[in-house]
Amino acid sequence: MSVVKSEAAKDGGATRSRPSLSDKVYSALRGRIMRGDYAPNEKLPAEKDLSVTFGVSRPVLRLALEQLREEGLIYSRQGAGNFVRVKREPALGYTPVETIADIQRCYEFRLTVETDAAALAAQRRNDAALAEIEQALHLLSDATGSRLHREDADFAFHQGVARASNNQYYEETLKALRDHIHVGMKLHGESLMSDGARALEAVFAEHQAIYDAIRERDSERAREVMRKHILHSRERLFGGGQLDLSL
Repeated sequence: MSVVKSEAAKDGGATRSRPSLSDKVYSALRGRIMRGDYAPNEKLPAEKDLSVTFGVSRPVLRLALEQLREEGLIYSRQGAGNFVRVKREPALGYTPVETIADIQRCYEFRLTVETDAAALAAQRRNDAALAEIEQALHLLSDATGSRLHREDADFAFHQGVARASNNQYYEETLKALRDHIHVGMKLHGESLMSDGARALEAVFAEHQAIYDAIRERDSERAREVMRKHILHSRERLFGGGQLDLSL
């Protein structure tokens, strides 16, 4: 498996350390909030329960909660706990995935949207945006090492690329397509698990290549490796059995 390559630090070329436990808890909680698992103004589970859920100490959990507060995703009420602040905008009017043909169409649409987003991300990304992509890549690396596929980390990676484009239309489009993309990612993940470790490692290498191109500000390479990644994902899922969508 490839090793995630971070941007070199200014002093001596040292690389960033892997995400801390609090970063991983923050990422998981943020994903649940943005996915709608907790409604606006809903109270989060008690700290002791969250600590057990994520298998971390209370101090580690509190660091993650503080990150969420700083981002404006949660707020605290003295003596009452932590509450969700986010009010999600209504999703765009994409019809739900109902057929295999819909999954194929979603891949087709992603080939136009995400390739351009990756190219813009390479041009415009800042350190914070790159760190977000890198954090998702670390989660994918850990999952691959454990012979697992994580759809949440996979989507977080692609969402991070869209956000790095600094164009809200790409980011909002991916948010609106979350459920549609998740269906394809889940089926793709199941096919990878049946194919074994090499298939998982190949997919991780594709994500690594996208990250590297964005990190190195190579927009054309970012566009091309994103295109190849989505094409390969579609091929792994459909094989030679793609439907004729002209019918």
